[in-house]
Amino acid sequence: MSHSHELSPHPTAAFQPILRPLALAVLLAIGGLASPTSSQAQGAVETQAEQDTRLGTVTVNARRREESAQEVPTPISVLGGEALESQRIYRVQDLQQLVPSTNVAYVHARQSSISIRGLGNNPASDGLEGSVGVYLDNVYLGRPGMAVFDLLDVEQLEVLRGPQGTLFGKNTTAGVLNITTRKPTFTTERSVQTSLGEDGYWQTQGSVSGGLSETLAGRISAYRTEDDGYVKNVYNGDTLNGGKRQGFRTQLLFEPSETFNLRWIGEYNEEDSDNGILTLYSTGPTINGVNRYEQRAAAAGATLVSGKDRKVNFNSPQMVKVFQGGTSLEANWTLPNDFTLTSISAYRWWDFTPRNDDGLNVTAHYSAGVEVRDKQYSQEFRLASPTGGFFDYVLGAYYFKQDLDNKSFNYYGPQADTWNGTPAGALNNVTSIGNGHIDTDSYALFAQGTWHLSERLDFTAGIRGTYEEKDAWVTRNAPLGGAAVAGAAAAARQGRAGAYDSGDLSQHSFSPSGLLSLSYRFSPDLLGYATLSHGEKSGGVNLTVGAAPTLGTDSLLVGTERANNAELGLKSTLLDGRLLFNANLFWTEVSGYQANVYDEANRVQYLANAGQVRSRGLELESTWQPLRGLTLNANASWNDVRYTEYEDAPCPPEVSFANPAATCDLTGHQVVGASKYIANLNGEYRWQLENRIEPYVTASYAFRSRAVGTIDDSEYGQIPSYALVNLSAGVRGDYGDGRWDASLWLKNAGDKTYFTSLWNSANGGYAGVLGTPRTLGATLRYDF
Repeated sequence: MSHSHELSPHPTAAFQPILRPLALAVLLAIGGLASPTSSQAQGAVETQAEQDTRLGTVTVNARRREESAQEVPTPISVLGGEALESQRIYRVQDLQQLVPSTNVAYVHARQSSISIRGLGNNPASDGLEGSVGVYLDNVYLGRPGMAVFDLLDVEQLEVLRGPQGTLFGKNTTAGVLNITTRKPTFTTERSVQTSLGEDGYWQTQGSVSGGLSETLAGRISAYRTEDDGYVKNVYNGDTLNGGKRQGFRTQLLFEPSETFNLRWIGEYNEEDSDNGILTLYSTGPTINGVNRYEQRAAAAGATLVSGKDRKVNFNSPQMVKVFQGGTSLEANWTLPNDFTLTSISAYRWWDFTPRNDDGLNVTAHYSAGVEVRDKQYSQEFRLASPTGGFFDYVLGAYYFKQDLDNKSFNYYGPQADTWNGTPAGALNNVTSIGNGHIDTDSYALFAQGTWHLSERLDFTAGIRGTYEEKDAWVTRNAPLGGAAVAGAAAAARQGRAGAYDSGDLSQHSFSPSGLLSLSYRFSPDLLGYATLSHGEKSGGVNLTVGAAPTLGTDSLLVGTERANNAELGLKSTLLDGRLLFNANLFWTEVSGYQANVYDEANRVQYLANAGQVRSRGLELESTWQPLRGLTLNANASWNDVRYTEYEDAPCPPEVSFANPAATCDLTGHQVVGASKYIANLNGEYRWQLENRIEPYVTASYAFRSRAVGTIDDSEYGQIPSYALVNLSAGVRGDYGDGRWDASLWLKNAGDKTYFTSLWNSANGGYAGVLGTPRTLGATLRYDF
């Protein structure tokens, strides 16, 4: 959890020569970077020294009310906008460096997912929602890729762990990422910021807010980010995995009285990049002296380069284009007797267009990928009772509609048969086009209430009932091009690129969610809680043909994922408000876990129910302000996430290549992408000079242990452990009516080469997503 503290401009001079070197020594020893958030002033009259070392109150909306985070009996990490800005965290995929039990698998906007406690590593299924719900200003985002834009003008970001279905719009089995942007203000606020860095990095963002009349305020924010990338293409000397992103957000806030407000938001984001680069991680097993990946690459005339050198050898363009936008209208009425009625209406759209190379410097595929066109509508009503009595509650209704179309394409080249191992003429120069469509209608009623059984003891119960209808179809056109073939070659062409029509597919499901929680305040500074919760995530449809021609239409359908969770935790405020320490134990049992499966025979990846999973662990979070100007954060998690039942699982190539008829049992194996140990240390030290000049130094250390890279748990597809160090130093001061801030920063100071996720490739190989290399940059900001 993150906190900030407003500093006095005049430190206690007598202790300054002692405290400053001591603080720097502690900071360097710990290697931390502060993640401060907004704070509220302490009401009591205290000495200046006490005020300077007390942590502020962090307000969250985890239970659809504004509450202190330390009062909410659920595991939650909070990052304020100031924390994100000071650490140069502008993308969702970098959040895993700040919070425990969280992983972001990212290739590009479509191939992205967020997992919490090892649950949710299931990207790129267009006909299925994620296990972690993502919300932007109280609006659920139906595609994980809708959150893959620069985090612009963010007020606060909350990560809630465990099932959260009873109060949030869509059922979630793993957790929630809740993003809140800054609202319009009636007082004038302006900010502009520019950053320059290595590899052509340049980002500019700005915002302006103020009153348009006595009852109407507005805010507009915009950004543009460019970078060249950091993966070298030895084929033509280009640098890849960079590009341009830009967007804006406009808002109006209407407050005609103290009992009513209306907030309108409209936003737009776009990306034109060559992101999505998968580099060669491993060529897989060598069996009887033959490595299939290397053998077929050599036969096709390809020259392989290692991704561990941050290099690729592509002869075709790589491209990603994303256009998205949305609008929402949130109204809040304070009714008689202090009831609050909230209405949130929203519409969003998301268009994604890729062009992907085959990873070789010869043409097995000219291009392959999946285009997506998505529209969603949502409406939520909530009624919140007044607080302060024996019983308070929140109840409401929710409707969500999604209309999604995709187009899968594969333009095979002249080396397709050699690379794919198909009979001569089967795939060479063949074009295959498929289409998918799904309509989703989701209806829900929910309620959660808290009984204050005594001054110290609270009991909370919540329930949500969700009914969903999904109607879909998947087709593939007859193949075009290629030579006339017969026999084995014709059969291979039909299997990989033949015409297919699933007919009408439909799913109807009722998914209940529930919560029972007991919390007890042992003292004003110590809260303990125990929670039982149940969450369900509805099934869906694989919107590409995949293995359906051989495995049947049922392989297109994905069943419901269900999670039962038990939680035991405490939240404490110690050392006279200078130390926050929170800890929790959890145990989650998941049935019907939805995970990616790779079909080597058809060279396709699709989602299926992977049996049962158990996730258990311990999470720790602390924030300490030992002395004035120094804030230290530490969080860590131990996650033991394993399949408790997964028979007939996909076999790794070292097994399937040696025995194609083999079947594998992954029961007891670690779940994909789930590091057992995660630790993040961060801290900041800042001090005051004359004329309100404020220097500061920051640092961070983020560690993740080894993780399984792909579902087959191949020894050739393991993600090694890695640790990252980020550093920065800067100075702030006054100029005119504003406040300036200039800083130097260094990301990945050790220039660690690391992989954030792995993917199955053809012929038993594995491709990986590289993390960013060492990057030196500077930022200049002015708030006025």
